Amino acid sequence: MGYEEYESIIGLEIHAQLQTKSKMFCRCSTQFGAGDNENTCPVCTGMPGALPVINKKAVEHSIRVGLALNCRINEKSIFARKNYFYPDLPKGYQISQYSEPLCEKGYVDIIINKEKKRIGITRAHMEEDAGKSLHYGEYTLINLNRSSVPLLEIVSEPDLRSPTEAAEYARAVRAILIYLGACDGNLEEGSMRCDCNVSVRRKGEAKFGTRTELKNINSFRFIEKAIDYEIQRQIDSIEAGKKIVQETRLYDSTKNQTFSMRSKEEAHDYRYFPDPDLLPLEAKRSWIESIRNELPELPEERKKRFQTQFALPEYDADILTREKGLADYYEVVQKESNDPKASSNWIMTELLRELKNSDKEISQSPINPKQLAELIRLINDKTISGKIAKDVFADMYRTGRGPSAIVKEKGVVQISDEVQIEKWVTQVIAGNPKQTEDYRGGRDKLFGFFVGQTMKLSGGQANPEAVNKILIKKLKGQA
Repeated sequence: MGYEEYESIIGLEIHAQLQTKSKMFCRCSTQFGAGDNENTCPVCTGMPGALPVINKKAVEHSIRVGLALNCRINEKSIFARKNYFYPDLPKGYQISQYSEPLCEKGYVDIIINKEKKRIGITRAHMEEDAGKSLHYGEYTLINLNRSSVPLLEIVSEPDLRSPTEAAEYARAVRAILIYLGACDGNLEEGSMRCDCNVSVRRKGEAKFGTRTELKNINSFRFIEKAIDYEIQRQIDSIEAGKKIVQETRLYDSTKNQTFSMRSKEEAHDYRYFPDPDLLPLEAKRSWIESIRNELPELPEERKKRFQTQFALPEYDADILTREKGLADYYEVVQKESNDPKASSNWIMTELLRELKNSDKEISQSPINPKQLAELIRLINDKTISGKIAKDVFADMYRTGRGPSAIVKEKGVVQISDEVQIEKWVTQVIAGNPKQTEDYRGGRDKLFGFFVGQTMKLSGGQANPEAVNKILIKKLKGQA
């Protein structure tokens, strides 16, 4: 039986670090990159008698995210102790939410193959992070800077059916988090991490297969690759007559393999019980509604506005609104250039290509949005041609200089003088008698040859519209 006889069942648990200056239950800083164990105190290091206090800002962020994910926000939620032993968990338990979380029963819509698919969200609950174990040969050191950093764990329903869907869902959730300002979405620094629950079953079966959990994946590409490998591993095992065991697995991106970390615990293994040091969290309906009223424009809303307000195709609007920084950049370019479609074209083709090649984010672009808008205006007022503009753009990206200064320095202003263009056209026609005869004999496709030769003769500075107009007249013998 081949892979096509099976289907995969996938659910994601996204752990998002909330954007607060202090930790979940103490006043220690959440600053990334601080010295080892610098951001610690008796509370986050689990000293006896130290009592936790809930961070109000973390609760606000969590409610905001829950609303954006179309969740029901519970006016009463309970913090629980999740008991397990790990060297970087100083209290011997993690403060989390279990039976009564803050947010439940939401959804996110994603686009797969141009069709909308709704992915259910089981819950979004608050919890604290653990510390970090650092391994040096036979020694392990513990850094507790991350201990008690505020997290929101967003648990999807098992509605995803492919690695591509899983990665697209993760991107959609990340975009929402960033638009809200609730999480910076920095995958490399661990501000957002993803656990992937994966199982397979034969098509037509109703019962889910035994699932494995792929732990702490921090890139969309690795989400796809890890899930794809795990799907194939499970199918191969089933086909070989082996039994899939419920376990936690890690993904090695260098080998593109998953390997067993530990057997997967069930909820009862953690011995959850309400934290006796924390009263139930009460979120009044009036507070929840005030947060709802202050929600910013979210990615899907912005995408629709870009389509209606700027007449952009759905594809353009989708790409431009996936990252808040990119959408903000586009809004400035289109406003300053007064040309929404040209702004989209230059960003999506030239700018995004260069950013990808140089491994930069939009916030690191050497070309600021007003400079790109200025370049578009130079094209539209016929100061330079589109071809010249691409060369100017390359200089802008390399140097960070504005387009007008580059155009002035290089002397590459577009030439629209029809007398001069006519001289170039006449020279090209005279120099290519065979092509001229063939064109006049009906080979219309040769027109592009004459345009190219004229532009080459002008050093790329001739106005293409004027070249086309004069060539038509000359080749038809009208001038």
